[in-house]
Amino acid sequence: MLKGRESLIRLVGRRRRFLSRRHSLLTSSPPQHQIGCKEYKDDPSIGNGNVDEEEWVDCPVCGKKIRGEDRVINSHLDKCLTRGSKRKLSQCTLFQLNFCTRPRVTVSSIESDVTRTDIGPSTGDGNICDLASVTFSKNIRDLASEMNSSDGPENNIQDESESSVCNRVNQMENLDGLIKLDDECKLLSDAKPMQIFRLEGSPQHQISDDRIDNIADSPLSLSEKRMPKCVESSEDDDNSEILLDTFIVGRRFGNGGELTVGAMIMLSRDPDNVKDQNAIKVLTKDTDHNKELGYIPRELAQYLSPLIDKFHLRFEGRITSIPQHPHAVVPIQIYSSGIVSFGEKDSSRLQVFNSLRRNALSAAEFSKTHSPIPAKYQHNLLLLLKEVLNINGHLFTEGEKTLLEAFLSLSDDSQRLFARLYARKEAECVTLFESMDKPQINDLKEVLNVLNVGELRDLISSLNKTHKKIAQNSDRGTRKQDYIARVLAAYQGGLCPNLTSMILGKTGRCIRISASAESVFWRAERLFFLNGEQDLSEFLLVDLGIVKYPAYNCIFTDQIFPDRSDLLSYEEAIEVAQIMDESLDENNNELVSRCVEISTSNVSSFVEEDRSSHSGSMAAFLSRFSASWVYSKVILLGVSFLEHEQRFKEAINLLKLLLDKFKCDRRRGYWNLRLSVDLEHVGCLDESLEVAEKGLLDPWVRAGSRVALQRRVLRLGKPPRRWRTPSFSSSVKRKIVEVHVQGRPLNCKTGVKNVFYGEDGDRCGVEELALQYYAGVGGSWQGVHTESGIWLTIFGLLMWDVVFADVPNVFRTKFQTAPLDLETDSFYEVRRGLVEALLDKIEHGMAEELLIMSWESHVGTACRGVNWDKHSLSELRAAVTCIGGPCLASICRNLAQDYRSWSSGMPDLLLWRFRDDYRGEAKLVEVKGPRDRLSEQQRAWLLFLIDCGFNVEVCKVSHAPV
Repeated sequence: MLKGRESLIRLVGRRRRFLSRRHSLLTSSPPQHQIGCKEYKDDPSIGNGNVDEEEWVDCPVCGKKIRGEDRVINSHLDKCLTRGSKRKLSQCTLFQLNFCTRPRVTVSSIESDVTRTDIGPSTGDGNICDLASVTFSKNIRDLASEMNSSDGPENNIQDESESSVCNRVNQMENLDGLIKLDDECKLLSDAKPMQIFRLEGSPQHQISDDRIDNIADSPLSLSEKRMPKCVESSEDDDNSEILLDTFIVGRRFGNGGELTVGAMIMLSRDPDNVKDQNAIKVLTKDTDHNKELGYIPRELAQYLSPLIDKFHLRFEGRITSIPQHPHAVVPIQIYSSGIVSFGEKDSSRLQVFNSLRRNALSAAEFSKTHSPIPAKYQHNLLLLLKEVLNINGHLFTEGEKTLLEAFLSLSDDSQRLFARLYARKEAECVTLFESMDKPQINDLKEVLNVLNVGELRDLISSLNKTHKKIAQNSDRGTRKQDYIARVLAAYQGGLCPNLTSMILGKTGRCIRISASAESVFWRAERLFFLNGEQDLSEFLLVDLGIVKYPAYNCIFTDQIFPDRSDLLSYEEAIEVAQIMDESLDENNNELVSRCVEISTSNVSSFVEEDRSSHSGSMAAFLSRFSASWVYSKVILLGVSFLEHEQRFKEAINLLKLLLDKFKCDRRRGYWNLRLSVDLEHVGCLDESLEVAEKGLLDPWVRAGSRVALQRRVLRLGKPPRRWRTPSFSSSVKRKIVEVHVQGRPLNCKTGVKNVFYGEDGDRCGVEELALQYYAGVGGSWQGVHTESGIWLTIFGLLMWDVVFADVPNVFRTKFQTAPLDLETDSFYEVRRGLVEALLDKIEHGMAEELLIMSWESHVGTACRGVNWDKHSLSELRAAVTCIGGPCLASICRNLAQDYRSWSSGMPDLLLWRFRDDYRGEAKLVEVKGPRDRLSEQQRAWLLFLIDCGFNVEVCKVSHAPV
């Protein structure tokens, strides 16, 4: 992979925008704000209201023509919807949406049939939506996120019972204000930039008005958490029986079993739950076997768990009603079996007991008005939109705000939302499929993608009853795509004339959202997460307890994007980066060159801004959200491309441009190094030496790049070019102790990873062979093959409170694993007092104690660099004990001052051994196989460790003679 390619992929992200002007880059250079990104202030597709007075639209409720102005449309729709017009029973609501995949989009999905009551650490704190499974696409097309397509027969939705269907029909019949639409669907457009939605569902899962009002109270909201208020104890409290009404949540994690009204249950603590130490399980009260049904909500468990643990209360109860869905929350009533007795001297314990009792009652009462949210995925979308509009509202036009606020009405009336979007269908905000007389094969495939496997199987079965040719091929795979291919083959072969209507009978109503409207949601998601690697699936990971983010405070004093023009320029640059990445995949060298040309043009006119007006912590990382920074990454990838093509002169020009325009960038070390190397390639040795010497005077040239330039100066600066020996000569030329180990090779091919036979006869790599050597004749060492992993884990655990300290602007969302300034110089400068105070404790022997406390307090919580699974607490304790305080403090200080430059390239092996007095020693070893040599970054680390007083070696593994 070309140097810089991986970084560019992370920048662009997993969600790719549809670039309508992609191929226009080949012919002309678009003006500012025109590279696949458009201003929306005059775009009618998102409801700006700037419509000609003579433009008329059709009302989807009554069919009348009305003027296409927002004010007129809204007024007319309100009148139509309040008349009580009802839809037909076969029609569906907008509330549950299926997304189909599109070409050029890599979709990674997470399947689940559970959502959580609250976003917190408890494994069982959850609830499910109406469907048996949810496929969560890692793409901006997740904008409503209530999906039910699945890829396996085990996830099919079972048919509802007759009584369940009747109940649902009755509920639909009683709804007022629903839109009356035709039964059949019509395909109006085959435009690929549009995304298909399937409209289906039941009104029982709509979020109520008060629910959306409380979105800001979500635990992942940046405002106050959605939690019941604690109640202080009072003198009139008593220790009588506790009676509570609550729910069973998280039933996806239980063992299942039939539920009956009045069935007896009991509560059991689950203190080993790493996501929530207060977790309480709900079990069936059965003398033979207690089946696990789920968990108590997290808000209530935090008060009941100390009552169980400290006051030995036992809780029993019964199921009060049964939900229709097998995984929905189950209403229960619980009570304490027994009364706690307190003596005269137990006044403090009585006070604690009464406080917990009252807070438990308060939490139970709170859950009555804030019960688990059924449509959790819609709730997550609404939370994202609400936060973005609240914090970054100045970056959206009025039209864009109208669109986003319309989707916020999902919580109020999903039919009203669809009506308002559909009424503007001429503006292509949404397109309704009403007829498919002669659909194209790609359109039909997109529509089939919204069906789940069970529905596709039923469709195939219906075809098999009347068409034997299809039945003969019924054994060709059972995956979703196999079924779709079979239906498409039947359509292309003309085997079933009414196939289109059969498909529409299964899909129900479908709509497409336009590319322009989708782009607004892409923008909202990017502003929420501030990166391209996270999307709405992060909510799901937290809901399911798969990921637990650390606790910190988000303090805002400045904006990332001061105005809209900065954001649009940044988005344009992101799109150019996306085109660059896609062009490399397609080996389209012409388009690669065009992207580099556009980036070069933009950077040439760039003037580095003065960031002094921003706070110190923010000024350092703010450049990462600028168009110029993105273009510089495209240019750097272009340099790698040109070097690969041996077009060194062009690469030299690009590197000189980068060095001239970006004076304060920690990539300057690599740029200087590549410029010096490329100049040597074209025979300019004197200039190559001058670049290397000048680079060593640059304060932004550090770590491996600095060592590489020093070695180039020593190699190129020999007489007669240079007569004076540089002062760093002796330091760079220091000899590092080498140890030679021989092993029996399994393969000897060049370019293939070396595999050896270990001492036990099993196959192993060079690192495992070196560990076996050091454990035996090498000195009875214990150790791990870790490279940088164990060091970053130790740094993260010891510096946890420093990393997540209250610093303005560095935490912008609740989904961060590190502050935004971690990889900048300001991380240390802003927190200098905190860092040095902690390093002083480490240097004086408190590292092990700090490590244990941090591990026990934060185990399982996501943090940059910390790997909870790879390293055990015992290994980490042994490592910090044997390394010693002074050496450990030196490494931590180095990482705190320049995390980006020093977070890679550390030695492969960390070895330790203890003496009788529990004092130990440590050794760091870099392992190299045959024909391998040290990289400059590895050499820089080894020299630094030697300066810190570490015992360092290089272990060279070679082939044993036959």
